Amino acid sequence: MRELMSTPVDFLGLAGKTLVVFGVANRKSVAYYIGRTLEECGARVIYVVRSTQRRESVRRLLGDAPVLVCDVEDEAQIAAVRAEIGGLATTLHGLVHSIAFADYAGEPRPFHETSKSQFLRAVDISCYSLLALARAFQDLLDPDASVVTISISTTRMASESYGFMGPVKAALDSSLAFLAKSFSRFSRVRFNAVAASLLKTSASAGIPGYVDAYLYAEQVIPRRQALATQEVANAAVFLLSARASGIQAQSVIVDAGMSINYFDQALIQRAMGTPPARRQDA
Repeated sequence: MRELMSTPVDFLGLAGKTLVVFGVANRKSVAYYIGRTLEECGARVIYVVRSTQRRESVRRLLGDAPVLVCDVEDEAQIAAVRAEIGGLATTLHGLVHSIAFADYAGEPRPFHETSKSQFLRAVDISCYSLLALARAFQDLLDPDASVVTISISTTRMASESYGFMGPVKAALDSSLAFLAKSFSRFSRVRFNAVAASLLKTSASAGIPGYVDAYLYAEQVIPRRQALATQEVANAAVFLLSARASGIQAQSVIVDAGMSINYFDQALIQRAMGTPPARRQDA
């Protein structure tokens, strides 16, 4: 038998690499899990949060890592944080875009009643900001860098509670192909998304009707256990690594099998009010 190596192998090749993570809000944030997992892999992480107030609240979570501020609605702030990060690192090997916002304004309303201001602001923060950050950081990104955003497992299911954010995330998913093609003129930078199903985060708690949808999803998932935020972070970290070099312009679905199980027999029987079918042994 071959002897086990005494030194752990850096399988993902992230040790010593520098990455920037946008979007930590608190301990439940997807961005927080991604950043911590990157650090466990030996990477240096620079965090960017939305406001100075947010920076003060998360600093104790992030230890000695740099925490900068940028509201992506403000192009001047994007330029400023690019300059700050340029002073901290000459090269970035990855960028995480874990940013989304929707003003639901109370109870869910039919999609056709979405206001122009609601929709356009959601597009600006949740989708256009990826383009804006990619453009601002293009000269800092390593030629083989990886950019990862956080999307949703399907944009073709008309979830009434999620509402207008479905089309907004569809725009985000589509932008991956166009960014990948555009950047291919001068680099091999990859643009991908982790398309996650329902998660227990603080941001999702603000979506009307989300809790019921989350509990339903937990029943639909074959293992009868909800998707964990760490599972999403693991997929994101893989996409950020050189091991995912062949994956480009893709939305990688991470839903613990939820999408294969909508017609689960027990759920159908419960919905139809029919008794469970008896097992017939030969």
